[in-house]
Amino acid sequence: MSFSPATRRRWLGFGVAALVLALDQASKFWAIGLLGGPERPVIALTPFLALTLSWNRGIAYTMLRSDGDLGRYALVGVALIAVAFLAVWLWRARGPAAAAGFGCLIGGALGNASDRLVHGAVADFLYFHTPFSLGPLSNYVFNLADAAIVAGVALLLYDSLATPEPDKTRKA
Repeated sequence: MSFSPATRRRWLGFGVAALVLALDQASKFWAIGLLGGPERPVIALTPFLALTLSWNRGIAYTMLRSDGDLGRYALVGVALIAVAFLAVWLWRARGPAAAAGFGCLIGGALGNASDRLVHGAVADFLYFHTPFSLGPLSNYVFNLADAAIVAGVALLLYDSLATPEPDKTRKA
């Protein structure tokens, strides 16, 4: 059985989304078990990366912080609406990089949204820090869903620059 290129791209994108979601949730389960105790350890991995558990009740850099259920469910609703739009764009993706990029965005958004539903906040545990002034990246705690979202944006930028536009002057 042979699938069309569009079908293969869709399978790729939704497969990437499922893989990102599964890896994100597994890593958070592991991190909460390791770092979520009363002593809340910080485990240094390198001079610039450590493991520590931080609960984010907002979005990036704790913006739009919401401690109440209404705000939490509003953030989940916004994430689900975004996922619906991203799924439509994934369905229409022209290349494998775009499909994988949309898959990363979908999986990351669903991973963080499920944290909000289950825990009331997003579990961040990868602590990037540096003594150099790098703006907000000088002191940043994130998770695999966040990393997948950044990777998804990078893939979409690559796709937009590397994929030629279809010739719209010719009639089909």
